[in-house]
Amino acid sequence: MGEHSQEHRLSEILKAVSDQTRRSLLTTLVQEGPLRVTELAGRYDMSLNAVSKHIKVLEAAGLVTRKTLGRVHLIEANLDPVHAVDDWFGQLRSIWDLRLDRLGELFEEGTERDE
Repeated sequence: MGEHSQEHRLSEILKAVSDQTRRSLLTTLVQEGPLRVTELAGRYDMSLNAVSKHIKVLEAAGLVTRKTLGRVHLIEANLDPVHAVDDWFGQLRSIWDLRLDRLGELFEEGTERDE
């Protein structure tokens, strides 16, 4: 996967979880397992259409999968994409740690000169 497509994937994931309702839907699916779209709509006092729109965004990010059994649409959480976000935050932490280490070195050098 190229760098551009990885960036696009990360953007899709972060966009999907930027909405509180979608985060809540995903949390419910992680905690309770697969649920029908109608069950999710009932729990969140939302129309079927509104829940379906949120689910489509989560699907586009790969955070949920849909299984169709006749007229029943079963939605299941898929946390594999979360690893991409975790990797990205890990890279940021590494960069930040290096900068803090360098700042500490500069502070120590300044303290030694003052003595």
